[in-house]
Amino acid sequence: MSISLILVPLAMATVAAATAAGRRDDAGRVVCQVQTRMRDETLLAAALRDTGAAVAAGTDEITADWAGVRAEFRRGPDGIWAAHLRGDVDEERAVEIVRSVDAAYGRQVQGAVLQRLRAQAPAAGLRLESEEVTEDASVRLVFAVGEGDR
Repeated sequence: MSISLILVPLAMATVAAATAAGRRDDAGRVVCQVQTRMRDETLLAAALRDTGAAVAAGTDEITADWAGVRAEFRRGPDGIWAAHLRGDVDEERAVEIVRSVDAAYGRQVQGAVLQRLRAQAPAAGLRLESEEVTEDASVRLVFAVGEGDR
């Protein structure tokens, strides 16, 4: 089976349905719109690897292979990613895969932001006092203001 997904940025999520809205393209393939926050191709490739995919990345195109399913992610001229899934996949599984990738992408973004905060804190006169990962996987950082900044 073959399914194409249009990955709509969260900024446009109010336009997209909360769940996949299926339709068919001119070739008869099922096309779904799925909300996503994926923009950065490096983080997307890392998120795909986190879901167990074998990943090959190129300019504005990423291919991910799981057991029995291949996804080709392409960024259109409007910056929106589209994913075409084929193999052992139906509409429900395609949406499940993309949601799993989106969750992994969120974790990648969180890690990148944390890394940037840790790296930039000293230049801002801050010293990391403690770091706690909560039950819901959110991270609480406590910074102390340096002595020279008071």
